[in-house]
Amino acid sequence: MDYTANTDRYKLMDYRRCGNSGLLLPEFSLGLWHNFGFNDNYENARAIVLNAFDAGITHFDLANNYGPPPGSAESTFGKIFNSDLVNHRDEIIISTKAGWKMWDGPYGDYGSKKYLVSSLDQSLKRMGIDYVDIFYHHRPDPDTPLEETVGALDLMVRQGKALYVGISSYDVEETKGALKMFDELGTPCLIHQPRYSMFDRTIEDGLLELLGRRGVGCIVFSPLAQGLLTDKYLNGIPETSRAASGRGNGALEADQITAEKIEIGRKLNELANKRGQSLAQMALAWTKRDPRVTSVLLGVSRPEQLSDSLEALKKPHFEENEISEIERILAG
Repeated sequence: MDYTANTDRYKLMDYRRCGNSGLLLPEFSLGLWHNFGFNDNYENARAIVLNAFDAGITHFDLANNYGPPPGSAESTFGKIFNSDLVNHRDEIIISTKAGWKMWDGPYGDYGSKKYLVSSLDQSLKRMGIDYVDIFYHHRPDPDTPLEETVGALDLMVRQGKALYVGISSYDVEETKGALKMFDELGTPCLIHQPRYSMFDRTIEDGLLELLGRRGVGCIVFSPLAQGLLTDKYLNGIPETSRAASGRGNGALEADQITAEKIEIGRKLNELANKRGQSLAQMALAWTKRDPRVTSVLLGVSRPEQLSDSLEALKKPHFEENEISEIERILAG
């Protein structure tokens, strides 16, 4: 069936400037970490991507190893893009990453120039595009000189294979070192992609302050702690849930769903209901409350989940007493 984009899509989403750059990103972006591989239903994946674009989500985030199997999320997205969205290329931000194991042998993992250059070339072929808007190093490499990794990212920009570059999952000191090297090379680091949710607030211990001070954007992943900050697991582990699937590739596992987190989730759910929101909607609104957070990555398995998440845009603000209550609940 032919796809025609919603002409009102840009009225449905607000866009934030990414650090000190000229680039605007939607408050919510779509992450394709799970549910877009060859093991998943293609038409469902297509519906999620197209519904996201119709809602004003212009940024689609991938990585070389997303699937399963690795590489298949890029292939799926490429098929959707080239069949439905190719005429909207200049309205879309496509990002991908390399840094985790992608292929066997000594050149398919971490942060060497060989790996990063080869990986981006493969990603472009899988997606059937000439360039990505953002290319990230996916995680720090303790054994490769940072100069080599940052230099490879700089090369990708100079070759025109990426318009911007970023880093993901670097801690404060690693980020400081990388930013210094980017400055020396003259290629700005556009953005950092860390994990952030009510259950993981590590970036509040200096990283957000550094990014804000240096004018680097921040796009956060796992804002719902892969479902722990929804009502899905408040009464056990559903058979159809991510935790029960055994997907691997970093997906939520059953042993991560502890009694303590379930109890915290129940109390947060009560507060969300008082706000007229679902727990997921409140958790998403909470994650983007800091102006230094440029965008929040949504991970969904069905179009209905996407629609539910977007409802968080309707009530983004918190009263001081609500923030205090959330802090009290999270403190146990």
